[in-house]
Amino acid sequence: MKPITQDEIQNLQDYELSRPEFRGRVIESKRRRRVALGPLMTLIFENRETVRFQIQEMLRVERIVKPAKVRHEIDTYNELLPGEGQVAATLFIEITDASRIQTVLDGFLGLEEPGHLALRLGAAAHPAIFAPGQSRDDRISAVHYIRFGVGDDGRAALSSGEPATLEVDHGDYHARQELSREAVEELIADLSDAP
Repeated sequence: MKPITQDEIQNLQDYELSRPEFRGRVIESKRRRRVALGPLMTLIFENRETVRFQIQEMLRVERIVKPAKVRHEIDTYNELLPGEGQVAATLFIEITDASRIQTVLDGFLGLEEPGHLALRLGAAAHPAIFAPGQSRDDRISAVHYIRFGVGDDGRAALSSGEPATLEVDHGDYHARQELSREAVEELIADLSDAP
């Protein structure tokens, strides 16, 4: 997927004026891209618009205007975009009971190891590739940036209507969720967005 460039990022004043319409579009896009995976996990598949929105919001909240710092944010968030033959997502482990946060997160230690989380397209399972630095041997983050390398075969499976399912099998947490037709269409579009 083509990286976001600095000329695609609005200055704070222009963004503030266009924000309501842009935010509405991105919220609707994220609705189609959101997949609940059991009671504690949600994945949102990312694309250029969702990532551009995150950049604009970070600049807005932090009041970042210096070109070098804007460039740093763009470079950082561009890492969330999928490479060729990949789809990318943000994984949220959602714990609402503050007293249980650490206990529940500790139960997910090792989630990033191959075989625990996969995107199954037809008969083929594509394991999640976790971005580095989101966990250690004794700690795991509640937010993870992941990719699934699906290649041409995965794209063909999506396009042909074969079942597309997210699956997690880790410790006591097991869940499986078929992707909606809307989500599948979004992923086909992502895989068609050549760099």
